[in-house]
Amino acid sequence: MVSFHFQEIAGSLHEPSITKWLDAVALSEGFTIDNLSYIFCTDAYLLDMNKTYLNHDTYTDVITFDYVQGKEVSGDIFISQERLVENALSFGVTFEEERLRVMAHGLLHLLGYKDKTTENQLVMTNKENEKIKMFHVEP
Repeated sequence: MVSFHFQEIAGSLHEPSITKWLDAVALSEGFTIDNLSYIFCTDAYLLDMNKTYLNHDTYTDVITFDYVQGKEVSGDIFISQERLVENALSFGVTFEEERLRVMAHGLLHLLGYKDKTTENQLVMTNKENEKIKMFHVEP
């Protein structure tokens, strides 16, 4: 089950299409989704979480809490709505594409991908691009 929440912000998305896509992303890597929550929030909310849980005093676009058991994906993915807007402008992409990229990024972490080294970052970016191409909005 995939759920979507908005913490301290208003927002919406096409949940059926995104859920179908996330299921396909997990399946393409040999996983199934058990219980996955996306929480869209403010910069301040995510900064507080970053300080509290990771001892980082920096803004970030996504924080992932991993509860994966074997090949069943469970986790909480917190995403800063403000970072999505800023990133989209910086990268010259639409807000929707940036949201998909960051959503894929968080899920890829739960699927075992890392991004701490330059080599891992390149693999992560390539996987993000591959997974974004899998997204199709259903009529």
